[in-house]
Amino acid sequence: MPVSFLVESPGDAARRSALIKMRIVATSLLGLALAIWLATLNLDHSGVWGYVNTASEAAMVGALADWFAVTAIFRHPLGLPIPHTALVKKRKDDLGRSLQEFVDDNFLTEEIARDRLEAAHVGQRLGRWLDAPEHRGRALREGVRVARVAVDNVQDEAVAGFVTDVVLPRLKEEPTSHILGVFLEGIVEDKAHRALIDLGVDELRAWLVDRPAVFAALLNERAPRWTPGFVDAMAIDWAYHQVLDWLADVRADDRHRAKLALDDLLVKLSRDLKEDPEVMARAEALKVRMLSHPQVGDTVVAVWGSIRTSLITAMEDPTSSLWTRGDAWLAEAGARLREDAELRALLEGRLGDIVAFFVNTYGDELAAVISHTVNRWDADEASQRIELFVGKDLQFIRINGTIVGALAGVAIHALSQVFS
Repeated sequence: MPVSFLVESPGDAARRSALIKMRIVATSLLGLALAIWLATLNLDHSGVWGYVNTASEAAMVGALADWFAVTAIFRHPLGLPIPHTALVKKRKDDLGRSLQEFVDDNFLTEEIARDRLEAAHVGQRLGRWLDAPEHRGRALREGVRVARVAVDNVQDEAVAGFVTDVVLPRLKEEPTSHILGVFLEGIVEDKAHRALIDLGVDELRAWLVDRPAVFAALLNERAPRWTPGFVDAMAIDWAYHQVLDWLADVRADDRHRAKLALDDLLVKLSRDLKEDPEVMARAEALKVRMLSHPQVGDTVVAVWGSIRTSLITAMEDPTSSLWTRGDAWLAEAGARLREDAELRALLEGRLGDIVAFFVNTYGDELAAVISHTVNRWDADEASQRIELFVGKDLQFIRINGTIVGALAGVAIHALSQVFS
């Protein structure tokens, strides 16, 4: 069904004004030729006035012929249904199909897309663009805007349903002890756990330093009833300082026996998780019990809520570490793109593969949008719209026809004078 799409805009108004002005110019030339022809019609044609009269007559013929040609593209001249006129109205659908074929054959091809992408030097231009702080800020703002929409659209109910219905059942069925063993082995090899141990030791020592009375009370409960109080106090004070010193030694010495013993324990646990059937079975059973607890889903939702709140807070604060790190990452990426030709080639190659995939897979469907859209246009409005964009330039055909006709008239009259 044809639809109306002609929506007036400031640009359309300017184009319409320019079209009207050019029409007036072209029509004025035709009127001028008519006036000259009438004024010289009864004058002596054996001299100069013969050239003027013939030139004006030929100019009228040229102007009228080109007026007819230009008008026939968009409508019937003088409203007469002359064959092969109003071409845009009559052949709108054919024009849409031809335009579709033209775009499909000359634009939406893998070779052309790759050539244009290569000529654009996307990697170099992107690197230079990211060099400017205001550009990086714009990229971050757009990224945050998209991320904010994505985060806001993730509802707690959807997260709970996904975790409960999809993630947890899959985790229960999927053996994970071997994966945990490999993961734990990697942690021990990289000594990534040492930072956690040091943190725990620091916190425990700080807690004891602030609470000697609590430590004394705990040990005093275990002291024998028959020992004198001052003996208990001396023993507890000695034990308190021994614990503090031991914790300090553990924190300061990376080769401390306690740390080495814990490393050995973790290595054995990682090996058992990969190889010992009994340990593996116990680990799987523990996993299933944990995942089957009804509180797991609520905990995941609560964790997601905290993460979402933290993300939103960080995204809304341009001074947050999220923005600072994002800006630093973009600046580093821009510098590498400017300096590393291999990285630029890799990026542009991947972009070329993506563009080629979309062109080869969806090129026909994209081009078909043209003919589908044109088919839905109203014929009269389509003609008006096209004339609005190209009509000004077509008026030059009328002007040229008038001038060329006049020159041809002069030449014809000259030849008639020569051979008469």
